[in-house]
Amino acid sequence: MKRVTGIGGIFFKSKDPQHTREWYQRHLGIEQEPWGGAVLKWRHHDQPERVGTTIWSPFKADTTHFQPSDNTFMVNYRVGNLEELLAALKTEGIEQVGEMQAHEYGKFAWILDPDGNKIELWEPADEA
Repeated sequence: MKRVTGIGGIFFKSKDPQHTREWYQRHLGIEQEPWGGAVLKWRHHDQPERVGTTIWSPFKADTTHFQPSDNTFMVNYRVGNLEELLAALKTEGIEQVGEMQAHEYGKFAWILDPDGNKIELWEPADEA
């Protein structure tokens, strides 16, 4: 079973997300979407005709989205089959944080690493 297939997103807290977005756009060319983040596109190594995406997004400093972690960032990992991976992780003693969520753009679930970093697992809808 394939587990992580790539980085799905980088999320971090910011004192002023709008200023941070503008700074990254102006100085590093990261074009912002109307919803407040960026979609970075790339091609799949084994299927170069397929386009993949990695999301980049600053969050408000007081967001609760990263809880129960106290850290200022969260990494989203792309996975091939989220339900299968969650079952395997459970047998390995890894506890899921909250319930899996399904949206039109994919399924999401969360776990904690040994340092207490919240990890988001994402099965993109186009890879189901």
